[in-house]
Amino acid sequence: MVDPPDGTKDQIINACIYAGLSFFTALAGMSIAQITTNPQTALVASGISAGLAFFTSLAVQRGLVKKEQ
Repeated sequence: MVDPPDGTKDQIINACIYAGLSFFTALAGMSIAQITTNPQTALVASGISAGLAFFTSLAVQRGLVKKEQ
């Protein structure tokens, strides 16, 4: 990130935004590909995607994962 947020609150808000985007993108992708025979499975898969996006975003913002330049 060029200008990382200063506070933990801002970092969590940003991570939630990324997680929400990931959740709905995964859900829409599965819907477009018509692989959502079971809606519960699609929601679980989207939730996993959102969780990964949330924690990855926090790790990058907190400096736990070094961004390649």
